[in-house]
Amino acid sequence: MGLFGNAHAVDPASAHREYARLLGQGEQVHAAYLLIRDTILFTDRRLVLVDKQGLTGKKVEYHSIPYRSITHFSVETAGHFDLDAELKIWLSGSSTPIAKTFTKGVDIYEVQAILTQFVAR
Repeated sequence: MGLFGNAHAVDPASAHREYARLLGQGEQVHAAYLLIRDTILFTDRRLVLVDKQGLTGKKVEYHSIPYRSITHFSVETAGHFDLDAELKIWLSGSSTPIAKTFTKGVDIYEVQAILTQFVAR
């Protein structure tokens, strides 16, 4: 599998089934994105970053970020020669953002709109 062109939106119901063990009772997945090997879940309660590590991807780290801890975020769109777009999220108490790169298969504006919906609550 190549590194480019395979980032895409995932059906929320499929993501809910795949990551059901991570979800609290009644928690719903509203949107999900696959980024090369990692996954981002937007639930009604939090942002979940699924970070597959190592060569085999068997080791997985799960980051659970309550929306209320997000102080701000930025989106850098792809240029003419650059196929990637980047989302940066700053959390309260940290000066270094979490950065995720999206390939051309994901509409970064859609991702930003979903994040805005949950952070603005």
